[in-house]
Amino acid sequence: MAKPTPQGDLFPDAGVPEGTAVINDRCQMRTQGGHRVVVVAGVVLAQYAIGDRMAEAHAMVGLVEQGWAHQNDVASAFGRSSRTLRRHQIRFDEGGLAALGRAGGYPKGRPRLSASRVRGLNRLKAQGISNRRIAARLGISEMAVRKRLRRLGWKDLPPAQATLSFESTPANPNVSAFPRPPQGTTPSEPVGSANPNLSAFSSPEEPRLPSLDRDPSDRRFDRLMAYLGLLDDAEPIFRPGSRVPGAGVLLAIPALVASGVLECAREIYGTIGPAFYGLRTTMVALVLMALLRIKRPEGLKEHPPDDLGRILGLDRAPEVKTLRRKLARLSGLGGAARFGRALAERRVAARGASLGFLYVDGHVRVYHGKHTIPKAHVARMRISMPATTDYWVNDAGGEPLFVVTSEANAGLAKMLPPILDEVRSHVGERRVTVVFDRGGWSPKLFEKLLSAGFDLLTYRKGPCRRVPKGRFRKHAGKIAGRKVSYVLADQGVPLLGGKLRLRQVTRRSEDGHQTPIITSRRDLPALEVAYRMFERWRQENFFKYLREEYALDALLEYAVEPDDPARDVPNPEWQAADTRLREARAALAARRGEYGLAALSTPEGQCRTMRGFKIAHASLGRDLRAAVQLCLALEKKRAAVPRRVPIQRIVGPRVVRLAAERQHLTSLLKMVAYQAESDLVRLVRPHYRRAEDEGRTLIQSALASPADIEVGEREVRVLLAPLSSAHRTRAIAAVCEDLNLHSALRQVVCHEYSERVSA
Repeated sequence: MAKPTPQGDLFPDAGVPEGTAVINDRCQMRTQGGHRVVVVAGVVLAQYAIGDRMAEAHAMVGLVEQGWAHQNDVASAFGRSSRTLRRHQIRFDEGGLAALGRAGGYPKGRPRLSASRVRGLNRLKAQGISNRRIAARLGISEMAVRKRLRRLGWKDLPPAQATLSFESTPANPNVSAFPRPPQGTTPSEPVGSANPNLSAFSSPEEPRLPSLDRDPSDRRFDRLMAYLGLLDDAEPIFRPGSRVPGAGVLLAIPALVASGVLECAREIYGTIGPAFYGLRTTMVALVLMALLRIKRPEGLKEHPPDDLGRILGLDRAPEVKTLRRKLARLSGLGGAARFGRALAERRVAARGASLGFLYVDGHVRVYHGKHTIPKAHVARMRISMPATTDYWVNDAGGEPLFVVTSEANAGLAKMLPPILDEVRSHVGERRVTVVFDRGGWSPKLFEKLLSAGFDLLTYRKGPCRRVPKGRFRKHAGKIAGRKVSYVLADQGVPLLGGKLRLRQVTRRSEDGHQTPIITSRRDLPALEVAYRMFERWRQENFFKYLREEYALDALLEYAVEPDDPARDVPNPEWQAADTRLREARAALAARRGEYGLAALSTPEGQCRTMRGFKIAHASLGRDLRAAVQLCLALEKKRAAVPRRVPIQRIVGPRVVRLAAERQHLTSLLKMVAYQAESDLVRLVRPHYRRAEDEGRTLIQSALASPADIEVGEREVRVLLAPLSSAHRTRAIAAVCEDLNLHSALRQVVCHEYSERVSA
C-alpha cells in the first residue's frame, strides 16, 4: 500500500506568518512584542500597544468607516462581536475619540446574575441543553446566556472546521481526512454522477479549478477551498431532480449568455476575491432572482436555499447576508458605469437596426430616509420629494439600452448632452433621432443637438398659437405592422428669433385639443412623426412594468456619500421672497380692478373732475398706493437676495447624497433580466396569437414553473411542467424547440408536454 501523502504537503502556501491575522484580501493585522499594527494594502493604518482599548476601538472603526473591510470581518479578526463594533461606531459618531475611552468593567447600574443562577447556568449547559431553553428557564435573554457562557469559558465548536481541519490526524492512518476520487476518475468529474458543468455559466477563456466534491448536494470541499483562498468561484454541478421549483427559469439561460453579462462582468470586475459564491455565481443569481420575481435580497428568506441552489448548480443558494456582502464588494470596486457601457456596446452590436430612434426619459426614485438630499418632482405623485433621478435610454422597440444616474436630480435639458455623448460612443457616426418629452425643451439645446449630428423629436412647450381647423387633414396608414390614424396639420415654425427653423406637426383630438410636436426630420411623413412621438409611452410602460415586477424603486441601501458642498442650488430665501412678491402683485391687481370698477360705475354728474373722483374714493386710492409701494419694496428686497447659493449654506456643513453605485449595478442587472425576458417574448410571438397582449405573462409563468432536471453525460435536460392551458404549453414547447435547434450552447432545454397534458 502506498504511503499516504502528508496533509501539510497538499497546500504548502496556505499558511500565514506567525502573529498575523488576515481580515480580508486587502487588510491584515500583525501582533508582535506587545504591539499591534493594522496594515491596509501595505500601508500602516493604525499602531498601538496591546491593551490600549481606545486605540483598538479606533482602529476597528477606521477600517469599517473608510470602507476597507466589512463589519463582520473586522469584528472576527479582533475577537469582538459585531454588536461591540457597532457600539464603538455609535460612540465615535457621538463623542469622537474620547468617547471610545470608556472604562472597562461591568456597566454601572446593571444588575448582575446571582451566584446561584450562574451555578444553575453551568449545570444546565453541562447537560447539553440549548442556550434558548436555558434562557427560558432562567428568565433572561438568550444573548445574556451566550455572554455569560463565554465569560465562564464555554466555547462553541467552529462549524465544519472541527472535523475538516488540516491539522487533525485520522484515527486510521491509512485513511485520509479528505476522501479522494477513486482511481481512473478526474477531479472535474464528480464521483457517482455524470453531472456536466453548464457551459452557459462559464466560458473556455475563464480558468476554473476542478471540483473535488463527489456529491453535487454536498459541496463542503469546494467551500473549504474557498475558505483557504484557493477557489474564486464554485463550478456549477447539476444534480437530477423532479418538480424542482422555479427550474423553468433555466429557459432564460441562452438569452442571458447572449447578453454578454458574464463576459462584461469578468472584464470590468475581474474577481471579487476567493469565494465559493464568486463573481459569476453572484451575477447569475441576481439575474435569475429578478426573473423569478425575487425583488430584493431579503426575498431570499421566503425561498428554500436548496431549491434555488439546484437552479444555480450548487448545493445551496447564497443567503441574504452573503448576497448583500457580495453587492457591497462589487459596489466598492466602483465599476457600474463601465459595466453598463460594456453591456450597451454588446446590445448595440446585436440590435443596431432598432437604434434609428432613441427614447430618453427620467425615472424618479423616492427616498424616505433621514438624510437631507436634493428633491425632485415625482410626476406620478404630483409632489416634490427627496429622491434620485435615473435617465434611461430605450430603443425604438421600448427595450432599455443603458441608464445614467444624474447628480443632484439635474433636469433633462442639462442631462441630454452627456447622455448623447454616451450614445455617440456606442452608435458611431450614424444619425439618430432622439425622442424626449417637454422636460428637455430648450431651443438653444436643439441647436447643439443638430450640430452634433442628432435629430430631435419632442412636444412643444409653452403657449403657442392654435392651428386653424381648416388646415387639419386625416392621415392613415400602417407602421411597424400596426394600423394608425391621426388628424394632423404640418407646418414650419421659427425659433430663437428665426435663427432656428423646425417642423411642427400638430395632432387634433376628437374634443378639439391640439398637441404640437416639434422635429427636425423633414423627410418623414407627418403620420410617422406623430406615431414615433406617441410611441414614447412604451418607455412609460417600461417604467411601470419594472416598478411592479422588478421593484425598480426599491432602495437596496440607505448609505450616503459626500457631495460637492459648493454646488449651487435654488435659494429658498429667494423663492420665499418671490412668493411674497407674487402675492403682493395679485393684491395690487385686485386693487386696480376695484379702482377701475369704481371709475366705471360713478355717474358723470357726480364727480365733474378727476380731483373730485379721487376725493370721493380716497380709501380705494390709499389702498392702491400702499399696494404699489409694497410691490416696489418687495422687488428691491428680492433683488438683494441671490437666486442660487451653495448647497452648504442651506443644509449645513455636511452635504451628502445617496450612494449610487450599488443601486446602479442592480438596475443594470434588472435591465439584463428584462432584456432576456423580451428576447423570449420575441421567440414566442410566432407561436402565440395573443403574444402582443399576453406574451410577458406567458413567459413569466413559464420561468416560474417547476421542472424536472435530468443529467446526461454531456447535457442537462430540463423538462418543464405544463402550463395552465394546452395552447400556452404548445407555445412554450415551440420556444424550447427553437432554442434547442439554434442555440450553440451545450445545454438542451426541452419541454415534455404531450403525455402530461393528455394525463
